[in-house]
This record gives sequence, C-alpha cells and structure tokens, in this order.
Amino acid sequence: MRSLFPVTDLTTTGTAAPDREWSLDELAEAYAYPAALPAGTSWLRANMVSTLDGAAQHDGRSQPISCAADMRIFGTLRGLADVVIAGAETVRQEGYRPARAREAFAARRAAAGQGPAPAVAVVTGSLDLDFSLPLFTEPLVPTLVVTGAGAPADRIEAARKAGAEVVIAGDGTRVDPERVVRELAARGLRRQLTEGGPRLLGQFVAAGALDELCLTLSPMLTAGDAQRIAGGPGVAVPERFFLASLLEEAGFLFSRYRRTDS
Repeated sequence: MRSLFPVTDLTTTGTAAPDREWSLDELAEAYAYPAALPAGTSWLRANMVSTLDGAAQHDGRSQPISCAADMRIFGTLRGLADVVIAGAETVRQEGYRPARAREAFAARRAAAGQGPAPAVAVVTGSLDLDFSLPLFTEPLVPTLVVTGAGAPADRIEAARKAGAEVVIAGDGTRVDPERVVRELAARGLRRQLTEGGPRLLGQFVAAGALDELCLTLSPMLTAGDAQRIAGGPGVAVPERFFLASLLEEAGFLFSRYRRTDS
C-alpha cells in the first residue's frame, strides 16, 4: 500500500493520511489548473524531478531517479494539459511518443473543452529530429514543432510533410521562450506543461514565463556532474515562489510551487 500526505496534515496535525494510493481523480483535483484563466492569458507549469544532491538525470535520463507515484503524477499533469512542451534533446533522450487519450481524464477534459489528449510541442532551433518516429506519424493531435524564423527551410518542409504543425516563435534560429507561450496560447493551448529539459526550463525561468513548478524530490544521491533541473543564464534577482501543496510517498516529496504574483 502507498500513502500520500497533504501538506496540511504534516504542518497542522502531524498525522498521516490513510495508507492508500490516491486516485487519479484526487490527483487531478490536487493539481488542477486555475479555475478561470483571464481571456488571452495562459498558465505554464513545469514538471521536473531532482535527487537530494540536485541531479535532474542519471545517465542522461530522468526515469532512474523517478518512482511509480511520480509517474502517476506525470500522467495526471499530462491529463490536465492542453499542450506538453519539451526541448528536442529531451525528446530524443527520453524517447518521446505521442500523448495518449486516457479514459480517467476523458470527462474532465470534455468538460473543460479540451480534446482527447494534449498536443506535444517540440522546441528546436535546428529541427534535428527524426520525423519518421511515432511522435510525428501517429499522434492523436498533430505534434507541433516550435522554431525560429531562420530555421533550415528543408527541415521545416520535412516537419510539415510528416504532419507536424510548425510554429514560428523567434527570429533567426533562436526561439523566444515568452513567444513560445504566446504562440501556443493563440492556438487555444492555454494550459501549458513543460517537461524540460533543464536548458528549456532555464530559458522559461530566465524569461519570467514560468507560473508554477511541480518538483519531485527523489531520496537519492548520485554525485557526478548531472544537470540541475534548470540551466543556462541566471536571473538578476532570484524570483520567489510559494509552496502550494506537498505530498509524500516512501521518502519522495511531490511539491507544487507557484509564483507569488500568479
């Protein structure tokens, strides 16, 4: 049996919730997007995992530092999102496939006016992607390739021939993280989830575009030189987030932080 503890139990009573697995409906309530987003706005949340010593990966992948409960939350966050945003390197390393429709979230998505599954948006300047993979050939909804206006024309054409929708969100070959958020929102994809990797998350953080961070703290130590959850240029002044919820299972902590002005 597995147990997940809400932060209120830990901070106010010191007692644990019953020893049981939380249902997907309960997790969906716990991780729900804001009930009403003002017209023309979006909500960008990130979902990442880190070891106790700050490693976001082991041997280049996040799965070895994850757990079953983390994957349930991973699936829940996808089940709530309009779009899943990932960098090309993460797509390659993690072997991304199309998001699938899940019966557990069907009624909730229909009530929110969402399609059966979120779109996947791959952020890439070079479009160095294998367009024969199922992510591009077998999605329930077309995969989006988000790139700059100066991206190689032959790769843009290859993406379109594979059935992907190309989204221009930057000048030259560079992608502007704030424009990524705006361009996706303009297509009705307002409930946004980024799964990294660290370089892409770092860009969203540096641009002040991140509204929420869902962070799993794994009770593992790896040492080595693995990346942190966010990389790249730093911010001039650290931005303060507040703790919105905290769950625990078998030493894994599942935290949710929101920006103080969100």
